[in-house]
Amino acid sequence: MFEGHPKGLWALALANTGERFGYYTMLAVFLFFLQDNFGFSMGTSSSIQAAFLGIVYFVPLFGGMLADKFGFGKMVTSGIVIMFLGYLLLSLPLGAGAVALGVMALALLFICVGTGLFKGNLQVLVGNLYDDPKYSAKRDEGFSIFYMAINLGSMFAAAVALSIMAWAQDSLGISKGDSYHYAFAVACLSLILSIAIYYAFRKTFAHADRAKAVSGTTEVVEEELTPAQTKERIICLCLVFAVVIFFWMAFHQNGITMNQFAREYTATSETGFMSLFLSKSFSFTDMRSIWNLVAVILLVYGILNIFQSKTMKGKLIAAALLLGAGGLLTYRALNVTGAVEVEAPIFQQFNPCFVVALTPIVMLVFSTLAKKGKEPSSPMKIGLGMLVAAAAFVVLLVGSWGLPIQGEQLAAVEAGTATLVSPNWLISTYLVLTVAELLLSPIGISFVSKVAPPQYKGMMMGGWFVATAIGNFLISIPGLLWGKTELYVVWGVLIAICLVSALFIFSILKRLEKVA
Repeated sequence: MFEGHPKGLWALALANTGERFGYYTMLAVFLFFLQDNFGFSMGTSSSIQAAFLGIVYFVPLFGGMLADKFGFGKMVTSGIVIMFLGYLLLSLPLGAGAVALGVMALALLFICVGTGLFKGNLQVLVGNLYDDPKYSAKRDEGFSIFYMAINLGSMFAAAVALSIMAWAQDSLGISKGDSYHYAFAVACLSLILSIAIYYAFRKTFAHADRAKAVSGTTEVVEEELTPAQTKERIICLCLVFAVVIFFWMAFHQNGITMNQFAREYTATSETGFMSLFLSKSFSFTDMRSIWNLVAVILLVYGILNIFQSKTMKGKLIAAALLLGAGGLLTYRALNVTGAVEVEAPIFQQFNPCFVVALTPIVMLVFSTLAKKGKEPSSPMKIGLGMLVAAAAFVVLLVGSWGLPIQGEQLAAVEAGTATLVSPNWLISTYLVLTVAELLLSPIGISFVSKVAPPQYKGMMMGGWFVATAIGNFLISIPGLLWGKTELYVVWGVLIAICLVSALFIFSILKRLEKVA
């Protein structure tokens, strides 16, 4: 499943890995930074984060328009430089006054503009690699691999953010509010790595940075479309974007209501086997929970490759992975002692870990179906993704059934009488939500790269992010409901939105499949 792809895919994926690591390191603790450093309420903090997430995904529309005119590579480079300046400003410990607020606002603006120039245009370069007929049949697969690779960066983000903050507090005597800036500084370093990879391996994808993709020395001729065909493709993409809005509104609750649920309603300690994935150490060489999750990933890859590898050498390597990872987890499980402290941001490491672990399984399922001529179309996968997203919030609804609203819960916590639920409810929700993400996000990006009219590729990829932006603006709605209504109402709203979106995509399925 990892064979037969253009070399440029790996270079672009790794360049994005560095950028995403920095972004999610910052995002893992940003909501709590607003509360702990500036003293903002949950409503105000969630509104600020929603505005930031909205803008950061809206700007790629203009970044794509500029790239259609001036080139994708130039915009990607400009974006990295501007993002670096944004994270550098955010890492300055300026306190909580007016100056600090102003600098934070400027930093967020730089991050938004830089991301707008970088993210969508990098994905267009990936799509252009698959315009070559030699690779075109592997487009969905390629974007799934790309999506998996960039999640390797975000996988370590929450653990690193918490570790460096704890190190700053314990070793340097830094206050909690100021320690967040040390986590933000990590993003500066990750962007340096990202740009280094981008330029070191640029030769492998330089041919994709053109209006017409080139394979070797042969130009790949773009499909000529009539005005009517161009219009129909744009309409179909806009219909998909309408559904994507509500997926991201639901998905990005991971930084809002799900994060707050982790802080206020989830047990603050855990024992037994699951504690292996929630424990932490403040040493960068011993972030235990994340390395245990890496072992799970290696276990999955080992099992898959024992059956899939075509050579004995490959099977032996897979067996070694299986035995090594399995042995490590068994040893640690048998030596679990006592309870470990659970902090809310740690849950955000599960989604990227699940992406990396589940991507080859999802690819294998669809590859098997493709061989039988039964693989669902890209629009069908998107619809199925919305159904699975609804199921994820059903899990959380069941787990939080009967719990009081925020005010009553905080009073009970203060009195020591609160009911706190098992971390497994949130972990299970992240697992199901990740399956939904794999059905929708990489497949949707692949669909855009394939269907977008050649002269509007940058703008249409930007349109995907505009849909994400609108969804991010809307994430504050459940945040505003938080504390004012029962928890089942908050999760029920998200379930209903996902179900209605799924019904919509299925109602226009034939129209979408005609242009795919």
